[in-house]
Amino acid sequence: QVQLVESGGGVVQAGGSLRLSCVGSGMLFRITTEGWYRQAPGKQREMVATISSRGVTDYADSVKGRFTISRDNAKNTVDLQMNSLKPEDTGVYYCYVSLSDSWGQGIQVTVSS
Repeated sequence: QVQLVESGGGVVQAGGSLRLSCVGSGMLFRITTEGWYRQAPGKQREMVATISSRGVTDYADSVKGRFTISRDNAKNTVDLQMNSLKPEDTGVYYCYVSLSDSWGQGIQVTVSS
């Protein structure tokens, strides 16, 4: 059974930075695609960034140039560096592993204006 644990969320002012981290157990990260998704109040969950087993990345248009997804296969982690944060980045952020269709418990990110 895959378990994902997120950390690094919190409250930050607009223009600030946060780094989210997700550590997984029960699966070799290097063989699967991981991603970060978010859900704002009253909105559907949306993809923020993904990284394939080969390291190919994809980003939502709204975060391109501001967010960077990375992975450490040796540590089974996938991180999301978020810079130049905006109030519209506020939401619950979820780590996702595609091969097992597993989700983390979610972590709150709040960006104040």
